[in-house]
Amino acid sequence: MKIGIFIGIAAGARPDSMVTVAQHAERLGFGTLWAGEHVVVFDHYQSKYPYTDNGEMPLVRDADFLDPMVALTYAAAVTRSIRLATGICLVPEHNPLVLAKQVASLDFLSGGRFALGVGIGWSEEEFRALGVPFERRAQRTCDYLEAMLKLWGGDPASHSGEFVRFNQARMNPKPVAKDRMPVYFGGESMPALRRVAKYGSGWFGSNLGPLETAEKLGKLRELMKANGRNPDELRVMMSPGVAHFSPANLTRYHEAGVHELVIFLNYSARQEENLGKLEHLAKRWVEPADRLG
Repeated sequence: MKIGIFIGIAAGARPDSMVTVAQHAERLGFGTLWAGEHVVVFDHYQSKYPYTDNGEMPLVRDADFLDPMVALTYAAAVTRSIRLATGICLVPEHNPLVLAKQVASLDFLSGGRFALGVGIGWSEEEFRALGVPFERRAQRTCDYLEAMLKLWGGDPASHSGEFVRFNQARMNPKPVAKDRMPVYFGGESMPALRRVAKYGSGWFGSNLGPLETAEKLGKLRELMKANGRNPDELRVMMSPGVAHFSPANLTRYHEAGVHELVIFLNYSARQEENLGKLEHLAKRWVEPADRLG
């Protein structure tokens, strides 16, 4: 079992913090560096953030929040083996051909260490600001992903979908694994699990305890079998949230079928403090997780 951490937020977005955290996380045996995405945030919004009881996103509104592709490319340049992933990329907010190029470039330069974590988004205000319809964003995401997989898979590629079309297009470089590059879907609803079962090589869940995680995975395995896919090939990541953030739950998540727990670190502007926090997490989480296998 592995432990991943989020990077690129608040004090963790500073260049010196990025280097310190990336290099020492790799040295200490963390599994993955994860970067989330919001292009813009708002002081006032009607949309409900799905992972808090009050529907508000727990982010200081003037905190730095790096673009995930830039952040992970920066981290890739100062590391050699730790994996890199978006947790998550708001795919329907992007031009899919531009995003496919960014993903392929990052994966190529990192030596195949990148995984695309995919989400459909929750903030209608952000979609409107970007000029992207909020409605049918799930269908848009799936169409975009199908087009991206074709571009990664071989040349020339063609796609004719509801939201994107191209004929005999070439895109290089390819991701190292081409159309088998890891794609992880976020979300806990049944529609989200169906997207995982159809498209995903992994599932990224949030704010679920071990028992809830096991229940969701049971449904997900059934859906994968119904799609003619082997559930044993699915990689499972869980960001447990504050309520379930306890080393005592480590074994329970492992028994539920989780391969990687992804945790937040309250970064400091002082690098000696960040290093101390990483070393503490390594002793408390990474080393026990490694012993679970």
